Amino acid sequence: MINRILKKQEEMSLLEPTELQRKFLIDKMIGYSEEFLNNIYSTPAYRETTTHNYLPPDFIITDEPLDFVSLLETLHNDINKPGINAASGGHLGYIPGGGLVASAIGDWFSAIINKYSGVYFAATGAIKLENTLIRWLNDLVGYPAKASGNLTSGGSVANLIGIVTARDSFGLKARDFEKSVIYLTEQVHHSIRKSLKISGLNDAILREIPIDQNFKMNTSELENAIINDKKNGLNPFLVITSAGTTDTGSIDPLSEAGEICSANNLWHHIDAAYGGFFLLSDIVNSSLKGIAKSDSVVMDPHKGLFLPYGSGSVLVRDREKILNAHYHTANYMQDTISRQEEISPADLSPEMSRHFRALRMWLPLKLAGLQSFKAALDEKILLARYFYDKIQKIHGFEVGIYPELSVVTFRYVPKQGNADEFNARLISEIHKDGRVFLSSTTLNGKFTIRLAVLHFRSHLDTINLTLDILKEKAEQIVDNQ
Repeated sequence: MINRILKKQEEMSLLEPTELQRKFLIDKMIGYSEEFLNNIYSTPAYRETTTHNYLPPDFIITDEPLDFVSLLETLHNDINKPGINAASGGHLGYIPGGGLVASAIGDWFSAIINKYSGVYFAATGAIKLENTLIRWLNDLVGYPAKASGNLTSGGSVANLIGIVTARDSFGLKARDFEKSVIYLTEQVHHSIRKSLKISGLNDAILREIPIDQNFKMNTSELENAIINDKKNGLNPFLVITSAGTTDTGSIDPLSEAGEICSANNLWHHIDAAYGGFFLLSDIVNSSLKGIAKSDSVVMDPHKGLFLPYGSGSVLVRDREKILNAHYHTANYMQDTISRQEEISPADLSPEMSRHFRALRMWLPLKLAGLQSFKAALDEKILLARYFYDKIQKIHGFEVGIYPELSVVTFRYVPKQGNADEFNARLISEIHKDGRVFLSSTTLNGKFTIRLAVLHFRSHLDTINLTLDILKEKAEQIVDNQ
């Protein structure tokens, strides 16, 4: 038996590289990273994929090991190059994610030490750090001392946690869903509808409240709908508003919605995944002050704090409610129960096994200081408003609503032909060009192009280049008609 064990130990030796082997792997990876970052401002923001039916041979798992140099080439050619370059300042589509170097260093440290950050007993310092960040976020939005929350993998899980907490706070069971009413708008992020489906609340009555000309919830219509539903024997319990919609960047009337919820005993959940961190910006934070009146809010650090993807957060005004909705234990966890000086993240979330993701947030905040993030958010708002002004001066373009945050909607209106087809062709030409990446949506039945400025590497030269490309591509399409 001993010989068999020792033989298996020898066969698995590649899982534990030597110091020399580690140095080789790390040096190669650092070399690649440095080359990537040194060229990031000249690398295309988007490369169209031309090999849809091709599966790289190295993707297939086999018994035999391969050398790192060839694998690094596969990583570069088949993973990094195709599609959106999310590390590029030219990524101006959807809502861009960040990718701060300091966050990557934090992730490296977290992965090497491999701290389990689910329960306090297992990682006292890690949990204290995460809870300190949660306290800072609650202070930022204006929640009381009894508030809590969770650092999540993104806004989708964060929204799910908030909605489940609302459901359980009202003691709703499956038999209650058909008479329970949820209020939202057509502009709500699709992760909300997905969360409602997963939580069983898709069986509830989803009441779409009309929006105004600025794509904001009409709170007069909200109040009327709640009153009518109560008269009809229904159970209104949840209002979901947006602080920065994906399509237009609009901020719903948060204070008014909060007052209506308070007066009618409804839970107010705010999806501020995109817009929440603009609380740090003096330019727009007055529009976000209503977050303080809500019961739960979602904010994505991989958006407004420029962290890598996989960084979300949910905050809940009353920690007992999020705890009651998610706490569960098991016999094998009995050692941890008597050692709970801090609330454990695993007790506030569906996640049990979880990455120590607090470091990716804490390290850049400490290394750069909060003022750097405030300046960056201010810059993004100003860049969006600069673009909004300049695009109107290029013949043929019309704009949508004034950018409240950092999203601008616009389209080209040709003198002849179908405008939707023209703009679909224009966005296609921008994608083929690849120097910047824009995305599109449909607003009021019209094909509309979006510019979303939220990458920390997007600056004035990026916006000027985008304006030049739009003018150039539009003129080419007109000339070829």
